Amino acid sequence: MDPLVPAFVAVLLAGVSDRPPLLAAILSDRLGRGALWGTIVAQATGFALAAIGGVLVAPALTPNARNAMLALALIAAATAAPIPARIKDRLDSWRLPPFPTGLFGMAVLTLGDRSQFLVFALVARTPDPVAGAIGASLAGAVLLLAAATLGERDWQKLPFTAIRIVATLLLGLTGAVVGLGALRLL
Repeated sequence: MDPLVPAFVAVLLAGVSDRPPLLAAILSDRLGRGALWGTIVAQATGFALAAIGGVLVAPALTPNARNAMLALALIAAATAAPIPARIKDRLDSWRLPPFPTGLFGMAVLTLGDRSQFLVFALVARTPDPVAGAIGASLAGAVLLLAAATLGERDWQKLPFTAIRIVATLLLGLTGAVVGLGALRLL
């Protein structure tokens, strides 16, 4: 199965109520488009590293173990989706230019986040790491661009309660089905 579309959908669902779009909105309001491009590059790099990790781990796992890992990633994303995004450090004290502020701020924020774990698990399950990284990067870029375009105030006005419920249900049900299949119960 080509991981481009599953990675796109999974990252879109897991990331819409996560912290990266909120940080992109905050930085874009304060620093402009340079910070936005830095956040996109940092997130795409993180997805590429997750895909490389998935390729490296895949040969050591059985097909059922790969499916179980994907189920775990989906269920972990589903359990984190209902939690509202909060940014503790708005990077106000950073004195770097906009692009490095977005790059390093997003790299620190997203290191090992749920979207990267989803890409890692999806790529470990399929033989195409490039498509998985591209699908995830496109979804991440869509979210970051939308948040930066809206700005922090308008981004926070979105109906996140409903979005979180839908994302939780879709990710959780998909994870349960994949997990039952991995255990050969379905």
